[in-house]
Amino acid sequence: MNRIGKSVNTKDNGQFQVQHSHEDELRRFQIELEKELGLHQQKKNQWFDPVPRQFLAKDRATTTILFGGLTMVHDYLVEGALKGLGYQIKHLDCPDNESLRFGKEFGNRGQCNPTYFTVGNLIKYLCYLRDVEGKSKEEIIRNYLFITSGSCGPCRFGTYVTEYRKALRDAGFDGFRVLLFQQQDGLKQATGGESALKLDTSFFISFLKAVLLGDILNALGYRIRPYEVEKGATEAALSRCKQHLYDALSRRRWLIPALIRCRKELQAVRVDRTQVKPKVSIIGEFWAMTTEGDGNYQLQRFLEQEGAEVDVQSVTAWILYLIWEGRYDTLRRMNLRESDSGRYGLQGKKPILHLRMLWVADRALRIMFQMYAKIIGLYNYHLPDMDEIARVAHEHYDNHLRGGEGHMEVGKLILNVKKRKVNMTISVKPFGCMPSSGVSDGVQSLITEKYPETIFLPIETTGDGAINVYSRVQMMLFKAKQAAQQEFNEALTKKGFTVEQLQKVATRSKFIHPLQTSRHVVACTAANAVYGTCRFTGELFFRRNKEEIEGV
Repeated sequence: MNRIGKSVNTKDNGQFQVQHSHEDELRRFQIELEKELGLHQQKKNQWFDPVPRQFLAKDRATTTILFGGLTMVHDYLVEGALKGLGYQIKHLDCPDNESLRFGKEFGNRGQCNPTYFTVGNLIKYLCYLRDVEGKSKEEIIRNYLFITSGSCGPCRFGTYVTEYRKALRDAGFDGFRVLLFQQQDGLKQATGGESALKLDTSFFISFLKAVLLGDILNALGYRIRPYEVEKGATEAALSRCKQHLYDALSRRRWLIPALIRCRKELQAVRVDRTQVKPKVSIIGEFWAMTTEGDGNYQLQRFLEQEGAEVDVQSVTAWILYLIWEGRYDTLRRMNLRESDSGRYGLQGKKPILHLRMLWVADRALRIMFQMYAKIIGLYNYHLPDMDEIARVAHEHYDNHLRGGEGHMEVGKLILNVKKRKVNMTISVKPFGCMPSSGVSDGVQSLITEKYPETIFLPIETTGDGAINVYSRVQMMLFKAKQAAQQEFNEALTKKGFTVEQLQKVATRSKFIHPLQTSRHVVACTAANAVYGTCRFTGELFFRRNKEEIEGV
């Protein structure tokens, strides 16, 4: 038995030695390859996202909250609203190409455009505090923090705040506080101690007022500016309006007197709506279509310079979409059988009450918007019907699919064409944005085939290549101008006007009133003005001035 055992052991030892020699040879081969490829350096620990320091009540008086990411009007008014609640608050400037440089220097590779611009914009400002104002790193980390929103898809929920912290560490601001404000769960920070941010009714109402007022001012600006007689008059009036509203919000005063002052400022702007301009809608990824700087090649102002009227997407519409999303999911969840230990889903969750609250939120938001809009002079402006958008889009893009704007981009394009809301639609998205690219480059191609009269242009933003983008926009805008001119000519023909006769009517009608608008018939504003003027004042004017007009 011993011999047999010894013999077996010898055999096993031989196999072990052969196996061991093979492993040594493979290990030596691995080491040689690592040296050849430059991978033999000492391995580093993987970076992880630490829990941020808190923003506690005791630090409120000495801490400045930085934020940004909406339009410049929105950011400015939100600063005023939160300052009225006692916060030290400052909005960042609109991200530019210098922000993009900072973002690409300190950010991960392969990030989307909004990440580079927004992350880089924060780092650029912190470097300004350090290098220009002479503040130390410790002072900046102790006395400043940044709040960003987590919404609009999985990228902003999952990676934005982490990307901020990683880039800040590499830029020399390790430990700087970046807090994530979730659209549903509130502010994410570690527990322990009283938070300085009171997310109560006053906070949300103040924030909501600033958002609504920002949307209204933007809409008025894009409605008036293309037709102004004196260049720059609209921007000057809007600047004064912003200051009136900022003062009212920051001092927590009644908004109606400020809105009335704003209306008087805007009424003084002279306009000429006989100018035929195509109306262009900008849709797409939320940040790319909202920002007004280099992040989308200043597309809004470029379109206006090229002779177009821009139709902007409101932030209020995004809030309405979130409310619709909650209603849609609740309705389908509550009808699932045998879920949550009950006959139907959501047992014990009071889904009917939840649906009623969402309905009230939708109605309250719309009522507040229209009240402010009518006082300041934004007439005949309609917030989107989310149920209608979902209905027309569902055939081509399932309402259950989320990410980016979900089905909204598809629904908006269809309604833009079917209801003749605009002459041209541009979809803006960051290069490589999967949700937006899948919609604008994929699904929308089917829509344009189904509606051949559609003038649709998808563009991607990368921070460079502005000349190429401008060239593509100009080519499609030429078609939109032709479409607008055709609408204008048809309006003249139907109402029996010549251009010369129209010019005489225009001097005494709503053509020159900056806040008055005509009912919607077609996309072109000048054509709608022809329909509106002929309906209300044209016949009376002709009767009183028949001889003068016949002599033209």
